[in-house]
Amino acid sequence: MQTEGLQIDGGLVIIGGGNAALCAALSAADYYNKIIILESSPRNLRGGNSRHTRNFRVKHDAPLGVLEDAYSHNEYFEDLLKVTKGKTDEALAHMVIEESENCYHWMQAKKMHFQPSLSGTLSLARTNAFFLGGGKALLNSYYLYAENQGIKIYYEADVTALHIDGQRVREITVNYQGKNHKIQPKAVIAASGGFESNKDWLSEYWGQDAAKNFIIRGTRYNQGRVLKSLMDQNIQTVGTGDQCHAVAVDGQAPEYDGGIATRLDCVPFSIVVNKQGKRFYDEGEDVWPKRYAIWGRLVAAQPEQTAYAIIDAKSINLFMAPLFDPLHADNLQDLAQKLSLPESEFMQEVAQFNKACITQKDFNHQALDNLATVGLNINKTNWARPIDSPPYYGFPLKTGITFTYLGVKVDAHAQCSNDKGKIENLWAAGEIMAGSILGEGYLAGIGMTIGTVFGRIAGKEAAHYAANKS
Repeated sequence: MQTEGLQIDGGLVIIGGGNAALCAALSAADYYNKIIILESSPRNLRGGNSRHTRNFRVKHDAPLGVLEDAYSHNEYFEDLLKVTKGKTDEALAHMVIEESENCYHWMQAKKMHFQPSLSGTLSLARTNAFFLGGGKALLNSYYLYAENQGIKIYYEADVTALHIDGQRVREITVNYQGKNHKIQPKAVIAASGGFESNKDWLSEYWGQDAAKNFIIRGTRYNQGRVLKSLMDQNIQTVGTGDQCHAVAVDGQAPEYDGGIATRLDCVPFSIVVNKQGKRFYDEGEDVWPKRYAIWGRLVAAQPEQTAYAIIDAKSINLFMAPLFDPLHADNLQDLAQKLSLPESEFMQEVAQFNKACITQKDFNHQALDNLATVGLNINKTNWARPIDSPPYYGFPLKTGITFTYLGVKVDAHAQCSNDKGKIENLWAAGEIMAGSILGEGYLAGIGMTIGTVFGRIAGKEAAHYAANKS
């Protein structure tokens, strides 16, 4: 529901309109009844990056609903340590993992439904619960529930500043319907995402030439204004500006809002070359759910932030079909020309790779098969088969950024602090604080888990504070 004006005094203000914000709102509504959501996007684009999601990662010790087998706390934690290389707040990580199973039941109670994992979705049937209808359906369910709870939602309400004084947020500045308004909140939850859509800010860490070549997988509205305002007022931060959830996406994708459909899952069954026609990393290092998120950074380090995944006819049906058709040719020379690759260097690279492939072991695209190359400077350690069956396909790869990891630091209660101590009425949830768990790397579905766990915590804590504050 959207009102004509912005007449707000006091209450709990939630900044953002994605999964973390909605989880905070629904959780808060169990304890407090004066809640508003300020969403910077228009209604038809509400939900931030969450509307492009499909699932969240869940710990369970036995089959649970749509989830198969078991996925223990320890295995979940080890998977997280592997992708982050240990750069995580272990106490908060353990809390997120343990609470993920409770979130599954809570979401069902809030009228959210799940479905079995789709075929070709990174083999996540055991670890990740898929939302029936995807992220947009999840958000629509949450928004409907919020409206039925009397939560007020303002769209195209762009928060430009929070004003902190005396360890409290005293005022919020929000641009709404072309005018700046001032709100004096009792409590605030910042759930407004990172700064990945702000290419000027990205360029401070990546350089202007690189940043302009990045594709933003999600919303264009995550400009980082709330984060910047908090940082300018010395709110404690976590993470670094050059760390982010970045994956290899189709180079034909739009600059913004292409979503998950633009991700390419062909890499494990390909060779990936840069614009010089040279391989630069092990395409078969591990199963794709644990490695897909490193490829955005790998591509970002290549000339013009561009690479190409090359496969042949025997691999074209082993992964989820891409949104855009790849370039193809009946021979490798023609493919090189279509991709504007140096023909001799590319042909030599393919020939060396093919010669290094062994054939004594069976190929198994559903598991680590140890079918590796031998003798290359960069060996492919699994799923290594010669590129020798026409037609040949080339997928252009670009760096697709989902969200940034530089954010505000929170405690186990989702509360923010500065060097003087806790900000008594400020909490954070979702991508704006996810760097506490994700120092680098990414584990499929964990972003939604972080948002759900901390959204629920922030909502409950902020609601109790607001209800007891005169």
